[in-house]
Amino acid sequence: MLPLSDFMIASIPSPSTDVIDLGPLEIRLYGLFIALGVVAVVLMVRWRLTQRSLDPDISVILAWIVVPAGLVGARIYHVITDWKQYQDDWLDAFKIWEGGLGIPGAVIGGVLAGAAVCRHFKWNLSQQLDIVAAALPLGQAIGRLGNWFNQELFGRPTDLPWGLEIDRENIPPEYQAEAARSDITFHPTFLYEALWNLGLMGVLLWVDSKRKLPTGHLFACYVLGYASGRIWIELLRIDEASKLLGVRVNVWVMSALWLGALAWLLLRRDRPSSDATDSEPAHLDEDSASDLKPASDSEPASDQDPGLDRESAAQMSSRTVRAVEPQSAETGPEVFDFEADLGEASDSPRQASPEQNSPRQASPEQSAPKPEQ
Repeated sequence: MLPLSDFMIASIPSPSTDVIDLGPLEIRLYGLFIALGVVAVVLMVRWRLTQRSLDPDISVILAWIVVPAGLVGARIYHVITDWKQYQDDWLDAFKIWEGGLGIPGAVIGGVLAGAAVCRHFKWNLSQQLDIVAAALPLGQAIGRLGNWFNQELFGRPTDLPWGLEIDRENIPPEYQAEAARSDITFHPTFLYEALWNLGLMGVLLWVDSKRKLPTGHLFACYVLGYASGRIWIELLRIDEASKLLGVRVNVWVMSALWLGALAWLLLRRDRPSSDATDSEPAHLDEDSASDLKPASDSEPASDQDPGLDRESAAQMSSRTVRAVEPQSAETGPEVFDFEADLGEASDSPRQASPEQNSPRQASPEQSAPKPEQ
């Protein structure tokens, strides 16, 4: 009987190349997986918009603006937090195909751009963030596979069966001596993060299906869940990074995001859940609201035909415009009633009553001129 160890992998090999050569065209696999991750996010956002009976084309509009802003933010964040890598030649900061995208910068840049788009189109920003929240981990998981082809973002040495093989030229200097004496493998932290993101996506979809969270809280759950995983994964990594008080800057940033997301969830936990807000009727303008407002007891009831439907009754309750024709010697003033909303006039003029024919005597108080206010 073969031992169980014969069926277990001894290590995870690293790809021998990071480029697909198509003659005059070279495709960087790192960039390819980043692009595939973006496509996956857009498609999933489109699906989630359809689930909520919203226009799925919103995903395309957001992608044209949010994705470039996210890439720029991701690169800026990486250069700022790892500026020592570029102090000798700052032009290397523009070589994005060689790797170096900070996910916190991507999220910040994307949210700022998305807020501008939602403000322009008058969309609900919190609702859009909730829709995107469950899709972001999928794109991040796919994009992390690009780090595998670049042989980067690995952790400390390990003898676990899923240890990652790294070529000697990509091993940090402090581990070169150990690598020369024996085979050495490292924690595949990029794979840990990819699997964590897939699990986070599943949890967010499950939570969202319950429709119990207030609008905007699902995105906070995404930030809380991603930061929770990124902190412990960051502590395993051994690649060069800027540090603050002996701790990697990314750990400080993720800790701040974790605390911010937790505070958001706790301080706003009493808001109505998303299923309650979605069931609220659409907002009415003042004119529509006044039509639906019941008449008070002090207002006189209008003479309405009980046979009329509700719409006609509402129209007949509008103001009646009365026009008085010049007085005639024989018949007196003729009074016409015009229905302002119905556009109908009475078939024949009504004769004014004798009281209307005889002029009223003004009282002394009425005849006296009133002072100007």
